[in-house]
Amino acid sequence: MNIGIKVDRHDFLYDIHSLVKSFFPDDEVSIFTADDAEKCSIPRDLLLDIEIPEYTERAAAKNQLKRSIYEMLSAYTGEKLPWGTLSGIRPTKIPMKVLEEKGTREQAVELLRRDHLVSAEKAELATQIAEHERKLIEPLSLGPNSSSLYIHVPFCPSICLYCTFASSPYAAWKSRLDQYVDTVIQEMKTRSEKLFESGTDRTPTTVYVGGGTPTVLSPDQLDRLLGAAEEIWNVAGAAEYTVEAGRPDSLDAEKLAVLKAHGVSRISINPQTMNDETLKLIGRHHTCDDTRRAFYMARELGFDNINMDIILGLPGEEQAHVEKTLREIEAMGPDSLTVHSLAVKRASRLRKTIREDRENDIHADYGNYGGLVFENSQTLMQLASDSAARMGMKPYYLYRQKNMRGNLENTGFAAENCACLYNILIMEELQTIHAFGAGASTKYVFPDGRIERTVSPKDVTTYLARQQN
Repeated sequence: MNIGIKVDRHDFLYDIHSLVKSFFPDDEVSIFTADDAEKCSIPRDLLLDIEIPEYTERAAAKNQLKRSIYEMLSAYTGEKLPWGTLSGIRPTKIPMKVLEEKGTREQAVELLRRDHLVSAEKAELATQIAEHERKLIEPLSLGPNSSSLYIHVPFCPSICLYCTFASSPYAAWKSRLDQYVDTVIQEMKTRSEKLFESGTDRTPTTVYVGGGTPTVLSPDQLDRLLGAAEEIWNVAGAAEYTVEAGRPDSLDAEKLAVLKAHGVSRISINPQTMNDETLKLIGRHHTCDDTRRAFYMARELGFDNINMDIILGLPGEEQAHVEKTLREIEAMGPDSLTVHSLAVKRASRLRKTIREDRENDIHADYGNYGGLVFENSQTLMQLASDSAARMGMKPYYLYRQKNMRGNLENTGFAAENCACLYNILIMEELQTIHAFGAGASTKYVFPDGRIERTVSPKDVTTYLARQQN
């Protein structure tokens, strides 16, 4: 469906467009002003004519406008979105602010429901997580000079169908991985010296090595990278040290032994699904048996804080597939479970395939891909939540993305003392994150509340060349 949004002023364009896309995630939605004659003349399946009122208080006006648009679209589609008018990625910030200002949890829930039309269950979830986050971060020393350390390894055994992260195929870069490791080490040395001179604490609150898949590096390359980070920063003093070992086909006992020797306290082994046919479809070149092998190998080597990621809404997966995945994960017994809702991102191969199918009038129904239906719902989210509870886990962080199936969320569940502190710090923007590597994004959080970002080139060749100059 081709949807047009005609507005009389340029105020709140992003918020309006995002809210409409929440109702119509797979449709073309364009926004334009009334004086754009060319766009106004294009035939539309649905045209929204929105007048933006005059206002003196911007936030209140924006919320009122979004509620009006929501109610109009809800009546048109017959749908109520779980997260109401909220389109940002951090819904827990709202109850967190209420709690920080000494408000009650009941007031936080009421604010989400009244001002943002959030469903009762999501308002309760966001508030519960905000309460949990506050307890987890309270013991941390988050002074103005504190920060966390992130190291990016942008290579994977294969690129998943839905992926838009800064990641490149391992095979294409295998011969230059030593060069990449050397370059990241040099970047850390050069930038960190200046940071320490300006007063940044040498001991990071948390350390996170992500990707991509860091464990595509050889044992020697991992050893050099982690060893260098530990020489430059006081990593041993960090409250948490995570390395993503996300792809089971990238792991062996020697690499896990290297991680253990460096004091890595938390790893993530991510199946995404425990259905082999889906793994083939989404381009992950491993099996469910590979996931089990990697998990039990890590357990035998003494890792007692292992996370697993799953994705709800993968093409072709119905409730029975999700139930199978959850049963098998419960049998393994990880220490945390991160439940993602599939987001069909603009730059992914999945989005390109859907677009091509629709242009050719193939499988043009909502949510189809190659004849397979994307299914995500609160029912599936509840199944995952119940599974996490059976494993002794509680929800501890939450974020949302554009174009998520079912207008739902990503939620992290963890057993006692196994929550990922880095996830909370970066999601709630509570401190600066110093990031190194191609595509890594440093986020500066200033005492006055300002937030600034600097991003390294995503293209690995450009990154290598820039660091060498």
